[in-house]
Amino acid sequence: MAEQYIYPAPGTSNVEATLKLEIVSDVTNDELDVPSLQDITLNAANDVFTWTQLDAAAKRQIATTATNSLSMNLVLNQTSFFGDATAAAGTASVKGIFGMSTAKDLVEFTLFMGKTSNGDAGKTVTGTGYITGLAPTVSADAPVWVSPITITVDSDYTIS
Repeated sequence: MAEQYIYPAPGTSNVEATLKLEIVSDVTNDELDVPSLQDITLNAANDVFTWTQLDAAAKRQIATTATNSLSMNLVLNQTSFFGDATAAAGTASVKGIFGMSTAKDLVEFTLFMGKTSNGDAGKTVTGTGYITGLAPTVSADAPVWVSPITITVDSDYTIS
C-alpha cells in the first residue's frame, strides 16, 4: 500500500492549506479567509509534572494538560488584516485579524491541512482561541508587510 502524505499543493485550488476565522459570539457565521499564508505550525504540547522520590535514582514524570497553539506567518492583506468596513458589524470580516486581536475576541478557527498525495480528502483541524503575537514588519529586503500570528487555543483540537 502506498503511503499517503499530506500534500497542501501550494497554489492549487481546493487542495492547498487554508485557514478560516470566525468570532465565536457572532451569530451570522461570517468567516474570514486568511490569505497569503507563508507557513503554518500546529502545536500540541503536553505539559509534564516532574517529581523525585527517595527510593528512585531517576526523576518521575506524568503528562498533564496540553498547551495548544496555531502559529503562522503571513503577508499582510489590507482588507483581511484591518477589516472590511462594508461588512456586517461585529463580524470577523469587518474587524479583520488586527481588530479581533485588539478586541480580545474568542475566535473559532478552521485549518484545512490539504489533500493527501494520492488526492484523497485531507483533514481539517478546528478549535477556539485568541489571536496574539501580531508583529508586522517591513524591510528593504522584504518590501511588503509580513507578520507572525499566533492563535492560543483554549480547548482541545477537533480533527475531522
